[in-house]
Amino acid sequence: MKILLLEDEYMLRKSIKELLEDNGYIVEDFSDGKSVLDATFEGTYDLLLLDVNVPGVNGFELLEQLRKNGVQTPTIFITSLTEIDSMERGYDLGCCDYIKKPFDMKELKLRVATALKLASLRSNEETITLPGGYEYHTKSFTLTKDDEEVSLSKTEKMILDLFIKYKNQVVTPEMITEYVWEDYVDPANVRVQINNLRKKLNKDLISNIRGVGYKLET
Repeated sequence: MKILLLEDEYMLRKSIKELLEDNGYIVEDFSDGKSVLDATFEGTYDLLLLDVNVPGVNGFELLEQLRKNGVQTPTIFITSLTEIDSMERGYDLGCCDYIKKPFDMKELKLRVATALKLASLRSNEETITLPGGYEYHTKSFTLTKDDEEVSLSKTEKMILDLFIKYKNQVVTPEMITEYVWEDYVDPANVRVQINNLRKKLNKDLISNIRGVGYKLET
């Protein structure tokens, strides 16, 4: 596994690199954001470990640029920024974890291993890309947006799974009822569940075909 490390504090960068290499990882380390941008466009990595307050392009700006350019490598922020707003921004940009300094090296080791394991599981799934930055993972029945899982109820997951099976085709309320409940259910309940699902997606993804049913537009 190849890891990119961005940390401008020399001793900490050296300690993290030694820890990871001792555990069998290949580590390329950098002290400024501009160098990382160049490296990610020239090579591929299994995981990015990014400090935020670094010279040049900071960690947040760096991940934002990478995601806009289609780089979806799992990313962990390691930072002294502890405010909830900073953490929220990190996750909104698409990080999979956020570690506050100071941290125990054993904690870092565990989080790195977990992030790589989850990434490996996802890579073995069939992933269906949907407009708006959404991805549906058919084996785990999960929906993600910019690498962050979208929270769905069991019913919403089943309805979405049916839409995926019949993407770009009309799905009738009767098909939804049979697939999800296998028995009669109040049509109003079907509409409520569809509306709940649409609120969690780009609303344009699921269109209402008046008098017929619904269609997932991909």
